[in-house]
Amino acid sequence: MISVSWRLTFILLLVALAAAGGAWLGGYPGAMAAALLVLIGAVLRDSLALSRLIRWLKAPDAAPAPNGTGAWAEVFYRASRQLRLWTVRLRYEESKLQRFIEALQVSPNGVILLDENNQIDWCNATAAQHFGLDAQRDLRQHAVHLIRNPEFVAYLQAQQFHEPLQMHRAGARGQFTLSVQVFPYGDQQKLLLTQDVTQMERTEAMRRDFVANVSHEIKTPLTVLGGFIETMRDMPLDGAQRLRVLDMMQTQSDRMRHLVDDLLVLARLEGDPYPPTEQIIDMGAMMAQYKNEALALSGERHRISADARTDLGVRGNPQELHSALSNLVSNAVRYTPEGGTIRLEWDAVFEDAQPKYAEFSVTDTGIGIAAEHIPRLTERFYRVDRGRSRESGGTGLGLAIAKHVLLRHQAELLVHSTPGKGSRFVVRFPAARLATVAPLTRSEALQAA
Repeated sequence: MISVSWRLTFILLLVALAAAGGAWLGGYPGAMAAALLVLIGAVLRDSLALSRLIRWLKAPDAAPAPNGTGAWAEVFYRASRQLRLWTVRLRYEESKLQRFIEALQVSPNGVILLDENNQIDWCNATAAQHFGLDAQRDLRQHAVHLIRNPEFVAYLQAQQFHEPLQMHRAGARGQFTLSVQVFPYGDQQKLLLTQDVTQMERTEAMRRDFVANVSHEIKTPLTVLGGFIETMRDMPLDGAQRLRVLDMMQTQSDRMRHLVDDLLVLARLEGDPYPPTEQIIDMGAMMAQYKNEALALSGERHRISADARTDLGVRGNPQELHSALSNLVSNAVRYTPEGGTIRLEWDAVFEDAQPKYAEFSVTDTGIGIAAEHIPRLTERFYRVDRGRSRESGGTGLGLAIAKHVLLRHQAELLVHSTPGKGSRFVVRFPAARLATVAPLTRSEALQAA
């Protein structure tokens, strides 16, 4: 739709043309010259305004839009308004792009954009860390010149990208495994994604070991039971022999039952991160119970003592915590030679008259644990000495169960040990888990134990 200003311009030009034509036909050269001058002036005015518009459009941010008269005032106004709209839209799109790039930067997966020549167009910080790249310096560099791995070069050249490539790399934190996959897009460009699958590999290895260990742990007593059943069926046994065989069969049956029970407990703990019920646990009474259990298991073969605060308890599930902490106590008895010392303690560390944390500890003078074994003690079926562990009656799941119970109570397990000198297992409870309890009388403590 033509605006009013442009209509007026067209009308003036038409009037000037009509005047010039009339003057020429009527033989009035002066009038014709005047009309031509008007036309020339209009053309010069428009040429000057157009020149100003072009100069401004070359650098619109350097100065405001020029002023104009008549129709050119509207031209300058509309051009300036459209430019402002485009600028706002461009800044919005740039903001969206920047947010997208920031999201890619914090992604745990590496992202690299390759052009049609496999040169790096862009990469995020994770990919730079995975391959030891510099996100700025290495732009426009060929990927295979920077990622010097024969498997990666062959993968890129084969262009068979339907399956990811597993690469083993060495970094500041040691050996790790990358999963690398390429996705073609656009005009022969490629999106290269990387993921650190080191933990996934370890988890899968632990799963395989778990299945193998369960199979072995169950197969051994089943083999023994099968042998005894065959013996009882094929060989005549007197009463004493029969009773001895039945006792050994009972032992193997109990071993399998304990294993299955522990597996069920572990599965339940792993499937539920929070204890089902919680209450304030009187640790003074619990310590008396742990000492009595240790004395019964020791059979007077060790010196056992207990020292506990009686005014400080723990919020938690009594059955679960008893299972976890008593496991530490029984392990100390099993792995401490006769005549050794076992000490149980429950105490707190205070800060500004408030408990900072509390610790349950079991210290023994047993065989000790080498440093390389300590990080793996809570793995399922992990045993420092497999033969000795089986002789002691353990299933290899006790510390794994204890770890999950303690995690459910926001507690941590600390292990200090020296081979040949003994070990100290410490369970540290945060202040949020602590509660004040009334001290028990001696009769109440004995009754609780």
